[in-house]
Amino acid sequence: MPFHSYNSVIRFFEEAAQDPSVTHIKIIQYRVARNSRIMQAIMDAARAGKQVSVFVEVKARFDEEANLEWGEKLEKAGVSVHYSFPGVKVHSKLALVRRIEGQSSKLYTYLSTGNFHEDTAKVYTDFGLFTADERMTSEVARVFSFLETIKLPELDFEHLLVGKFNLRSGLEQLIDYEIAQAKKGQPAEMILKMNSLQDMPMIQKLYEASQAGVKIRLIIRGICCLVPGVKGLSENIEATSIVDRYLEHARVFIFHHSGEELLYLSSADWMVRNLTYRVETAFPIYDENLKKEIKHYIQIQLSDNVKARVLNKNLSNQYRKNTSDIAIRSQLEIYHAIKRKSEQTK
Repeated sequence: MPFHSYNSVIRFFEEAAQDPSVTHIKIIQYRVARNSRIMQAIMDAARAGKQVSVFVEVKARFDEEANLEWGEKLEKAGVSVHYSFPGVKVHSKLALVRRIEGQSSKLYTYLSTGNFHEDTAKVYTDFGLFTADERMTSEVARVFSFLETIKLPELDFEHLLVGKFNLRSGLEQLIDYEIAQAKKGQPAEMILKMNSLQDMPMIQKLYEASQAGVKIRLIIRGICCLVPGVKGLSENIEATSIVDRYLEHARVFIFHHSGEELLYLSSADWMVRNLTYRVETAFPIYDENLKKEIKHYIQIQLSDNVKARVLNKNLSNQYRKNTSDIAIRSQLEIYHAIKRKSEQTK
């Protein structure tokens, strides 16, 4: 998004609402469009007798009133609505569908770095994943169970990194692994893309990794409190910011991990509020083809020499010097890469 149509996400809910084999639909509402087909499908599902649950985060800045209005509409349609926790924001972007197939039930889930918002999907770049992988669907169901009952899960999260549970500690463990590998003289590398980097414990951990010899490349659109390129502190860290026609909104964390290469997509920036006071979700990409595709887009962004600004200790934020004969404007290059793939598939 917005390089792909958002209709696949809308259809997921509309078809689930109409499918007689679907028994349950769950979704987290943080920001949604004023005239939302997704919310309409949710209400249609409830009217059709399905068990529908929506967690409404009423503390979504600038959308408080709209979310309360939607909450009332959903309740009137028969949806089970759950509201914000005191002192905690729920910022995860998750949906879950339960469907009867044969003699058993199957779970389908959608996980995203962006909101269920048909309008912003046209101008925000995000990643979304549809999956029926039981490793993730079972843990997404666990997140919803916590949101609905406020009871702590009895089982630990093994695949998802979830804010208020294992998000911060899981990220620290992944960085510590790279540090340990670098100290052994083994390849160690991270590529981290997010909106903002402000959490000081995480910044200190990245400094520690740089000093150990881990190669770190950052793509930070907005706030970046880490100072890259300082000898003895962050000389192994490079940071760029890309601001272009579309708002770079995806969070992507890639760890070399002894060549195994772990890739996570997330709703969370590395800020105090996200890592400490919010329910966020980072989810792994296990499919090798998807992993390869996402990495390709990230490599294009790392090669941007038109819209990428270099973040440095001088705070000059100059555009990256074009040492190539070819101008690489990453959003345009990604558009053409997706278009070529689409044409080849056809």
